[in-house]
Amino acid sequence: MTTSTSGTRSTVPGSRGSDLSRQLTVTLCFIVCIVGSMIGVGVFGGTPIAQAAGGALNADATYLAPASGAFSIWSVIYTGLGAYTIFQWLPSQRTSERQRSLGWLVAASLVLNAAWILSVQAGWVGISVLVIVLLLAVLVACFVRYARTPAANWIEAIAVDGTLGLYLGWVSVATCANTAAALTDAGFDGFGLAPEVWSVAILAVVAALGVGLAAYGRGRLAPAAALAWGLSWIAVSRLNGELLSNGTAIAAVAAAAVVALAAVVYRVTGRNRLRAG
Repeated sequence: MTTSTSGTRSTVPGSRGSDLSRQLTVTLCFIVCIVGSMIGVGVFGGTPIAQAAGGALNADATYLAPASGAFSIWSVIYTGLGAYTIFQWLPSQRTSERQRSLGWLVAASLVLNAAWILSVQAGWVGISVLVIVLLLAVLVACFVRYARTPAANWIEAIAVDGTLGLYLGWVSVATCANTAAALTDAGFDGFGLAPEVWSVAILAVVAALGVGLAAYGRGRLAPAAALAWGLSWIAVSRLNGELLSNGTAIAAVAAAAVVALAAVVYRVTGRNRLRAG
């Protein structure tokens, strides 16, 4: 048996086959994800997500539902996932320990993404919550892994860190919106508390999550950007939609500001520590 410790490459019996399997699986799962997204927007004649499941996920269904403009971020995320899929095929990435750590998780996220779309299309709002929570958990696991080491170059920083960061940030907001939609659809009355109280409390939790991600990732901007984006569109929906709530809008804007500020602060302090060291 021979091994090489040069850079991130290694030669171990069976590793080539495993790496190829990972690359092929990621590619296949990306195709499945894209087909699922096309179904989700009605390209194949299906019902768009906002109209599926009796409109449980439309912009005015709950206090935490973002305005429709928020979903344009998916075009950026899907483009990034396409770039990631191509990037992981580069010869330099085939035996990359970073790719070995992330590849299977990314593949799982792509399958869960498609599963979420199909569950909503089927009207299974409760099941869709379980799927999106699993998706969020997978993306958090990805974040924990790639945040341990810096990207080797700007291409990797965009294709891997940037893409997965945006993916995580947006799904964090979507999980809250999806859960609120499922509870409302199920007739949950909030234990007698006003919906606005619940929305503000949940937005505070999202802000805390954003601060936690900023702290662990030393100020990575992509998760914060996607979180702030989603939170801002919740504010837009509550100020201009049919379900108005000034309190929720203010809380969403405040949460977006906290998340953005935390990312900047941790990024600046992290760089200062490196310079000081």
